[in-house]
Amino acid sequence: MRSSNPVFARRGFRRQEATEGAAVRQPEPVGATVGAGPQGPAPAGPPAFGSAPNLVGMTFTKHRAMTIDDVTVRTGATLGILVLAAVLSWVLLPVDPAGVGTSYAVGAGAALVAFLLAMVQTFRSRPAPALILGYAALEGVFLGTFSEATSTFIAPGVVVQAVLGTMAVFAGVLIAYRLRWIRVTRRFAGFATAAATGLLLLLAADLLFSAFGADSLGFGSGGPGVAFGVAGVLIGAAFLALDFRQVEDGIAQGAPPEDAWFAAFGLTTTLVWIYLEVLQVLTILRGED
Repeated sequence: MRSSNPVFARRGFRRQEATEGAAVRQPEPVGATVGAGPQGPAPAGPPAFGSAPNLVGMTFTKHRAMTIDDVTVRTGATLGILVLAAVLSWVLLPVDPAGVGTSYAVGAGAALVAFLLAMVQTFRSRPAPALILGYAALEGVFLGTFSEATSTFIAPGVVVQAVLGTMAVFAGVLIAYRLRWIRVTRRFAGFATAAATGLLLLLAADLLFSAFGADSLGFGSGGPGVAFGVAGVLIGAAFLALDFRQVEDGIAQGAPPEDAWFAAFGLTTTLVWIYLEVLQVLTILRGED
């Protein structure tokens, strides 16, 4: 089953042609009788004691299928690089109280390059670990500078709450998926994709209104902003369930181990989406206190 997240559509896993230890026998020549010898067909029965099995025409592969450990290790590495980059950018790039400076330029540039890397990976048929890890590092730089500015000038302490909220959403969706409270079907995937598309169109319209000096749609503050953010969190949770289904299908279909990078990329982009939406909701709520 092909899965996607609120921002990037990802390719599905590939099915391996053979698994470890599988034997493939070459076809017999046309006109030959299976098991026939010079005197005609060989009699049925077990081979003689001590005789070696006939391995002629048989080949053995060394491929193994993707496991949950492959997904866990690669996802952990991707998220670890993202978190490390975010912490370093928070410490090494202090924000300017005037609203301009190196940290904002670096954060904006990192976000743009991260988006480009993610798009390149999205349209590749094979995962590229360098692209995925590079995306994670640059996305971490953006999140670090953005989170520091939000915590310093708007809502002190909100970043810790947003991280805990993101972890709670992840754990809740994982438990619900494992207990089969969430049924990931084609209809579920279509509904989640349509909802995400509508949300992104509303966001684009809001940005266009603001860019041309008109009144925005109000999705950045007040009740509409909270509702917009909650909808984003729910859609992110739905795509998180799709990510879990994609991993489950990849393991069941015997995808190669390197395809675990697809899962790492998908889970990372989805968690970044959820974190930003949770941060928006908490920031608005803290500002109204």
